[in-house]
Amino acid sequence: MIRSKFSVSVHILSLMAGQPDEWLSSEYIASSLNSNPALVRKELSVLREAGLIESKEGKNGGSRLGKATKDIRMSDIFLLVKNGHVFGFAPNEPNPKCAVGARINGALDELFGEIDNSIFQKLQSITLAEFTKKYF
Repeated sequence: MIRSKFSVSVHILSLMAGQPDEWLSSEYIASSLNSNPALVRKELSVLREAGLIESKEGKNGGSRLGKATKDIRMSDIFLLVKNGHVFGFAPNEPNPKCAVGARINGALDELFGEIDNSIFQKLQSITLAEFTKKYF
């Protein structure tokens, strides 16, 4: 889930970065994502609460960036969508009577934390302005 939420949020912010003076409707954003406007509005809400975008209602309403692209780090977006480790645990609880089962989730939790931190550190070094230079 984190992979798609991150991609969707980056797509939305990038679209806004390309049209910084425009108020973009959820329908317009959804057409770029080839998605449903209701799903876009849900993501816009998260971005708005984080202060990355601003929105206004009405006929000429929509959303646009709330911060300069140079002030938005990819790690800001990562933290918004991350609700657990990037990797997940097996769906079934391991057998606590097994030598491996009793300890594996603790070891994986530590490893996953290190991986998450590595991803965060990499993303912290990239701004939205730098990222969007790849395609604008």
